[in-house]
Amino acid sequence: MKKAFYTFLMSLVAMALAAPVAMAEEMAEAAAAPGSGKGSVYAIVALGGALGIGLAALGTGIGQGIATNGAMHGISRNPGASGKIMTSMIIGLAMIESLAIYALVVVLILLYANPYGMF
Repeated sequence: MKKAFYTFLMSLVAMALAAPVAMAEEMAEAAAAPGSGKGSVYAIVALGGALGIGLAALGTGIGQGIATNGAMHGISRNPGASGKIMTSMIIGLAMIESLAIYALVVVLILLYANPYGMF
């Protein structure tokens, strides 16, 4: 059962990684057309933004899982301290989530910046 689950999981990851590459190739072909020099810059920024926010979401998801795991273990060992542990965990989760929001802000700035606006 575990082998089938891991095979399915790896196929899912492979498909998720193949989709942006396929879209980037299509964008690169469209950008290679005569008179469309701007397309390649936007294609690279879009691909970088997608990878950046994906990695940020992955990292914050792992961090939140580890934080929640630690809090639940702490509460199970000492139920009397559950109030303090939960308060600290919520504050920590908010700080972890802010990292993903910062990554989103950077990606949006890159996507909506106009490098050709000066010309």
